Amino acid sequence: MSEKKKFKTEVKQLLDLVANALYTNKDIFLRELVANAADAIDKARFESITNSNLAREWEITIEPDKNNGILTISDNGAGMTKAEVIANIGTIAKSGTKAFLEALEQKGGSRAPELIGQFGVGFYSAFMIADKVVLETKRSGSDEPALRWISDGVSSYTIEASDRSEPGTSVSLHLKPDATGYLEEWRIRDVVKKYSDFIEHPVKLISKNKKNDDESTGAIETINSMKAIWLRSPKDVSDEDHANFMAHLDPFGGEPLLKIHLSAEGATEFKALLYVPSNAPLDLFNADRNKKGLHLYIRRVFITDECEELLPPYLRFVRGVVDSSDLPLNVSRETLQDNPVLSKINRNLTRKVLAELAKLKENDKEKYAAFHKEFGKTLKEGLHFDFENRDKLLDLIMFETLNRPPEEMVTLKEYADSMPSSQKAIYYLAGDNREEMEKSPKLEILRANGNDVLLMTDPIDEWVVQAVPEYNGTRLQAIGEDGLELEGDTAKEMEEKAEKAGKAHGKLLKALSKSLNGEVAEVRFSRLLAESACCLVRSQNEMTPRMRRILEAMGQTPPPESKPILELNPSHPLLEKLESLPEKTIDKGDGKIAEVAESLYYLALIAEGSPLPDPAKFTSNVASLLARTLEEPDGKKGKD
Repeated sequence: MSEKKKFKTEVKQLLDLVANALYTNKDIFLRELVANAADAIDKARFESITNSNLAREWEITIEPDKNNGILTISDNGAGMTKAEVIANIGTIAKSGTKAFLEALEQKGGSRAPELIGQFGVGFYSAFMIADKVVLETKRSGSDEPALRWISDGVSSYTIEASDRSEPGTSVSLHLKPDATGYLEEWRIRDVVKKYSDFIEHPVKLISKNKKNDDESTGAIETINSMKAIWLRSPKDVSDEDHANFMAHLDPFGGEPLLKIHLSAEGATEFKALLYVPSNAPLDLFNADRNKKGLHLYIRRVFITDECEELLPPYLRFVRGVVDSSDLPLNVSRETLQDNPVLSKINRNLTRKVLAELAKLKENDKEKYAAFHKEFGKTLKEGLHFDFENRDKLLDLIMFETLNRPPEEMVTLKEYADSMPSSQKAIYYLAGDNREEMEKSPKLEILRANGNDVLLMTDPIDEWVVQAVPEYNGTRLQAIGEDGLELEGDTAKEMEEKAEKAGKAHGKLLKALSKSLNGEVAEVRFSRLLAESACCLVRSQNEMTPRMRRILEAMGQTPPPESKPILELNPSHPLLEKLESLPEKTIDKGDGKIAEVAESLYYLALIAEGSPLPDPAKFTSNVASLLARTLEEPDGKKGKD
């Protein structure tokens, strides 16, 4: 005898919401039904511990029937009594439906309260693709007869007797015309592979399109791997297993450079298997890359690979899996709620990854250098945002240096340990490439003095230095900043020579500065230059021209720029020529002085890689100066 019951008002609201609005991806229905089947098997398996008569070979089956447009998902798990069906499906009383709808309305529908684990809600995702659902179930270990539940998901449902003899549950979906694609075997395999591949129990596809000895049931094929290697002991996972799983997570990541197992117990329980790839992906600096991260599973069921909260953005190159039953999710399992548990997992994972990278750096410097070449730029981003782990990150970043061969990199600690005791700062120079930087006039005194200099070639480096003004109490000093402190005999000699020249040629410096018409703050003799004629020095903490160009290329407006200082080499032959000019020429600042001043300023701009304000004028000045160098002392043109 059948009973027809009407849904309560709030249940009808929920059904409409689930079927038409809540889930953005219709594939979710199969994930939910397979997950429910696995839960039912787990419940029955637990009950069989105390009652061995209930034990059996556990399995989940999926059977497409193209002729009738029906997809059936079955399990041989716990099943339900009539009371359980009414409680869990008929009224959804335990799911807090009314509270759910009220909370959803208050939040504008953007976030939903946690309802995962309640059978009814996931079950109703079936109505996204079915206009009729028939459920047959028999309670394991109970003498209560089997029953059938039938509904179109609109206003009512029917409960009646069933002739099912085996314990468990089957859900038959009468598919809507636009959902018959879910009867295709390739699509079923694809969805199960994505969401349920690591379910502990076999998921079997029964195909009536294939022939075998038993045509009434069709061919049976297990379509999930059940190999959740992150739940196994690390010693039981082979390199081949890791390589295959890494390829599953990221086909372009290459061999895993690091394999990181993590099992957390206590207040927050989760398991994780993380990989640091060998190769950086092409989209590493694509904004969308942050959205795709670790794969989140709950009890082996895939939830999402778009969970940015699991790791900070600067570790976005890490691939892997996190499996936790502690994380609260919304009803669709598609969006994680803000929750302190997630922050705890993030902190645990971040600390573990940084610790493993530090271990790699200490044990295999060459291998770590290869990692840093691929991912060092992203690692450096953390210095601006992750204050909690800044000291760890400072010990992980590396740079080339002036006194070491190209490609050989050192950490800040290694540089600091090799500094002379008299050196007061960690010297660095930022530029586009090493070859150009090595020719910088600003390095001449340091090279002569024997000082080493960090060569920062990554565009992010100068941005990083703004967040890290010192390392272990030693400040980072940009070469080319005013106030550079140098020790040693060579440096002392250069300083004395600059000071002496400044006193002797004050009028000349004043005339050159006046000729530049406010382009520079002052013209003075340099302590930096041993060979080059000139260079530009900028105020401490002033943004470099290179950093300004990077910001402008990113569409950002840099802060106002202060005028640089033009420094001249007191030992350069050009100074002798300038000294030989008549005093009245220097006093008046005539055309020759103006041409020389502007040419020196432009040469200094070229040396630091900055664009020229007026290239045509510079070309004209150089041509005029060249012409005069070809004149003989008596004013006649030189002969060919």
